[in-house]
Amino acid sequence: MVYLIRLFNSENMVTKNINKLHCLSVFLGLFLMAVLFTACKKESSVGPITIKKVYLEDANSSVKDREVTFVRLTQLIRIEGSGFLGLKKVYINGVSVYFNPSFVTDQSMLVTVPKTTPTVDVATGIRNTIRFVNDSYEATLTFSIREAAPSISSISHTMPLAGELITIYGTGLKEVSKVVFPGNVSVTDGIVSDKDGKFCTVTMPQGVSEEGGSILIECANGGAYSPSYFNFKKGLLLDFDGHGSQGSWGSTASMIKAADLESATIGTGNVSQGKYCAHRPSRIASFDAAKNRCSEVWTAGNGVDNWRTQLTPFIPATTLLSKVALQFDIYVPDAWSSSGFLKVCMTNGFNGGEWTGGCYNFVPWVVDGSIVPYQTTGWTTVTIPLSKIYSLTASTLTFEDALVLREKANYQNFGFYFENSDINLKNITGLDSDKDKSLASSATSVKVYTDNWRIVSLSTPVYSDFSSK
Repeated sequence: MVYLIRLFNSENMVTKNINKLHCLSVFLGLFLMAVLFTACKKESSVGPITIKKVYLEDANSSVKDREVTFVRLTQLIRIEGSGFLGLKKVYINGVSVYFNPSFVTDQSMLVTVPKTTPTVDVATGIRNTIRFVNDSYEATLTFSIREAAPSISSISHTMPLAGELITIYGTGLKEVSKVVFPGNVSVTDGIVSDKDGKFCTVTMPQGVSEEGGSILIECANGGAYSPSYFNFKKGLLLDFDGHGSQGSWGSTASMIKAADLESATIGTGNVSQGKYCAHRPSRIASFDAAKNRCSEVWTAGNGVDNWRTQLTPFIPATTLLSKVALQFDIYVPDAWSSSGFLKVCMTNGFNGGEWTGGCYNFVPWVVDGSIVPYQTTGWTTVTIPLSKIYSLTASTLTFEDALVLREKANYQNFGFYFENSDINLKNITGLDSDKDKSLASSATSVKVYTDNWRIVSLSTPVYSDFSSK
């Protein structure tokens, strides 16, 4: 009997537990249904979308959360307002973009502008807009969408005559609306921009400062400065018209003297400026193959040239040498290839043929190890950082090292050789794989003209999208 009673009691307990579990499951089911109903109700109860402010989120800036009126491609922005819960789509310039719902609250959201977002070829009414869409409402914010910040890489002629057209090269140079020249001379008319933003053209105005400086461009993508080398006449070493003094001596056939200079107007677009140097003087019909020091032209040197006095008031001696350059204007009317080069000589003490020491060999018809004929329609500017001088390539060197190199020399003339020797390709490319490749010279009658030799600064002002406030 005891056993039966215990069994009976055990069965009752099981029955009671089953009933309790059933009630609990019903309760949980009702609870979950209520939660789901509430969630669905909240999801379906989306309200109007309002936009109050937009902030740029920039971890690398001193102002990490800055209110802005524009955004660039790849930048992250925070949009402040209301009604963002339940957001289904965001369109930037008409293109649907991804956003992470985890970073969306009713009052704000985060979104990154993809680098593929179109900025220029966008229909009117859609360009410069951000559109927000949920199931019941949408809102459109008019907001400037810009490409990555523009940059200037080079200028076709950095000492042109007023009225001449120049080309500014770089990236993001779309819809350039203003070019500001040294002396705060602004040009807004006649600017032509490349549709891909690789360059723009503008006419050199009157009144540009002869102390030179940077060019500033303003375009659809913002602004950018060039290096501080435009129209820097304070840096002229020799222009054959009064700036600097030409030196010559002896009666050797290679020496270019004042009588060898030319002055006829040559060049198309950017033309010659007074006297200039023909590196193959008219008295020489051609240069023989495998010959160095075919011609030479120099500044006056000792007692006359003084780079420290002339240049350091504008280019501090502490400036990294990679930020100081030689510039000269060049005109090559016929294709130049396969033979001949200019040797830049920091001092007068070379016999010819050197690829070491205080010199640099300018071979414009070799590009990336291949022969590419070099020719100009008018005069154009060549820029050679002084850190390319073979004995001055260490990255830590400063302008002081170049000054000392010259000041220690027995002959402090600066100048050029025209050389016509064979070239070991490794001397140009620096690649061991090119050490057995030789570019054989040949007799040449190429015409190469230079003018306006000058030392300039490559330092570039930093352009900010925001004021300093």
